[in-house]
Amino acid sequence: MTTGTERKDGTTTFDTLLAEVTASAGRFGHREHVHLTWLAVRRLGMSEALHLLDDGIRRTAARAGAPEKYHHTLTRAWTELIAHHAGGDGGDGGDGGNDFDAFADGHPALLDKHLPERFYRAGTLAAPHARTGWVEPDLTPFPWQTR
Repeated sequence: MTTGTERKDGTTTFDTLLAEVTASAGRFGHREHVHLTWLAVRRLGMSEALHLLDDGIRRTAARAGAPEKYHHTLTRAWTELIAHHAGGDGGDGGDGGNDFDAFADGHPALLDKHLPERFYRAGTLAAPHARTGWVEPDLTPFPWQTR
């Protein structure tokens, strides 16, 4: 038996996670993007979630005729930020348990689409190499990097 986020072979897909998030919301704004990332991290762990999201967002942008909207640094930064707050291991641990609304209520900063600007200069994020590859934060490190 499979869940709504798995193929018959049991693997989670970007498209099924996207369908799960948009079915309950009816739209795909920032909160839904965070929800999608949270689901991927909870089910796959941070590393696998990053690969799934990276590929899925890239394909979705290309299909929409807007491949320039894909941004690798932002995709990874959001995945790492959400994983940090969700317990990142894909297990049952982490804040919010299996309830995204509780998770979002507990971490309202994640619902601010400008959150990466606390860590990056605008020029850094606008640079072409930040769109295609990973760039470390240049204003302040992520919270887990300061320990």
